[in-house]
Amino acid sequence: MTTRHCFALDLKDDPEWISEYKKYHTPAGIWPEVVESIVGAGIETLEIYLIGNRLFMVMDINNRFSFAAKTIADLSNEKIVAWEELMWTFQQKLPWAKGDEKWLLMENIFSLEKC
Repeated sequence: MTTRHCFALDLKDDPEWISEYKKYHTPAGIWPEVVESIVGAGIETLEIYLIGNRLFMVMDINNRFSFAAKTIADLSNEKIVAWEELMWTFQQKLPWAKGDEKWLLMENIFSLEKC
């Protein structure tokens, strides 16, 4: 059984930076260590969508996944830390982000399945 989480984040509103960010998220641009970290954490699917400079991420997780464990693992992995630092050069906080929050978990307010 999987659980879905959705997140939002903004990119800096610069077409050249956005284009570069998109290149990093192609199969040829993504670092293999990032993919290994995602899959190894129990993330079954992960997709990122873009409109303007707003990013929307959909993440389906299995019962092995833990936000706390993923954070600890990422902080202890030099390549993931370097990736996150690089990505932060393209990203900017949402207006309502607190502290060092980046990707903000979105609230599900409607589901057709529940109607």
